[in-house]
Amino acid sequence: MSAENRKTVHLAVYDDLADWEIGHAVATIRGGEWQHDPGRYDVVTVGLSGAPVTTMGGITVLPDLALPQLVPSASSMLILPGASGWDADPEALAPFASAAGIFLDAGVPVAAICGATAGLAREGLLDYRDHTSAAPEYLLGTGYAGTGRYRSELTVSDGGLITAGPTAPLEFARAIFAALHLFTPRVLDAWYRLHARHDPDAYHVLLEGS
Repeated sequence: MSAENRKTVHLAVYDDLADWEIGHAVATIRGGEWQHDPGRYDVVTVGLSGAPVTTMGGITVLPDLALPQLVPSASSMLILPGASGWDADPEALAPFASAAGIFLDAGVPVAAICGATAGLAREGLLDYRDHTSAAPEYLLGTGYAGTGRYRSELTVSDGGLITAGPTAPLEFARAIFAALHLFTPRVLDAWYRLHARHDPDAYHVLLEGS
């Protein structure tokens, strides 16, 4: 697919982000392997500014653009990984939670995992949507009003918002792929069975579908 026809998924990047929570999602979105429409998406990183950030794994990332440059009309999805800052300094990352609200209001999906769910809770974005996180007690600490919408599941999709707990990066990736229509349903199921359950038969399905 030509570059001008590609769509963009935006990945928020900030210091101490949890690399493993978004690894499968980002690599597969960009990689094109087993996709029924390879090369359809680019992944563009977004920082609070253009300054480099360092992930929890010690990897330095230079953001492709700064948050003030980000507009929902140029995006297919905003992905928010977890990071210690969502709890240690929530005000610093609050602009990303605010951006998530703008995306959702514009009808553009948002995917948040781990600590990012707490940021969305503080923003009021979980009050009226089914959601999950690390544990219900974790979100209670934000003072949010959405306790009745909490679901004890690995990942939850509702109202354009995908949420996941920190131990569910594969389920998080699967929900992202489904929202982006990255794979056919049969290939998506095989992708998950291969990576989560180590099912060798799933690999043959992927080969047939590629």
